[in-house]
Amino acid sequence: MNEVQGSMHGRTAIITGAGSGIGKAAAVKLARMGANVALFDLLDERTNKAEAEINALREGSARAFDVDITDPDRVEKAVLETVEIFGGVDIVFANAGINGVLAPIDEMKLEEWEKTLKVNLNGTFLTVKYALPHLKKRGQGSIIITSSVNGTRTFSNFGMSAYSTTKAGQVAFAKMAALELAKFKIRVNVICPGAIATNIDQSTKKKDNLDEITIPVEYPEGSQPLADGPGQPEEVADLVAFLASDQSRHITGAQIFIDGAESLL
Repeated sequence: MNEVQGSMHGRTAIITGAGSGIGKAAAVKLARMGANVALFDLLDERTNKAEAEINALREGSARAFDVDITDPDRVEKAVLETVEIFGGVDIVFANAGINGVLAPIDEMKLEEWEKTLKVNLNGTFLTVKYALPHLKKRGQGSIIITSSVNGTRTFSNFGMSAYSTTKAGQVAFAKMAALELAKFKIRVNVICPGAIATNIDQSTKKKDNLDEITIPVEYPEGSQPLADGPGQPEEVADLVAFLASDQSRHITGAQIFIDGAESLL
């Protein structure tokens, strides 16, 4: 095992939304670097497959946990089981989230608004809350939170008021946490992906009347200046691995855009 592959040896990472997309890619990356990975997601065929694929790379390095991140009891239980199995927690990648319902503000139901906030904001809070005592026991750690270009630098995805509000909130939470936890040598950073080839659209429900509020935004040369299409989960995983590693030991409270300049258009 060379230096790069072994740079996470002996460390344990909790990753939410780990069954697919960015979460799975980050889990694979960290496991290849020597970390043990706790896969927090709703257990289904995708999550079980992710667990098997990672354990095929290094036996015993991955464990899947059936977690609804909006349920504090299930989050706490999974964190405690992670510590029991792997001996502690060093890295937290709070990545799980949904797009939710896309609708004009006056057409969006309160329960639709609340569901998006519950998953994206409450879920991030609960993941960090229950992992923190174990990071503090280590005397150091790294927390990475997945936000988005939406709500932070892009506001032209019409109907995404709930989603964008949660993404802006995650940035504020990360920066508050970075200051609060600095004395414990726990770093907190937030990443803002643009369009990435994942399964998140499966959690999206578009209402028919979005056309009533949409302002056409067209880019003749395409919306991805640095690439020919959406970014790949593995590209985001590389950034997560850097922020989880000692190579980023003096970086905290950072907000990093990974979107191929999409949000600059």
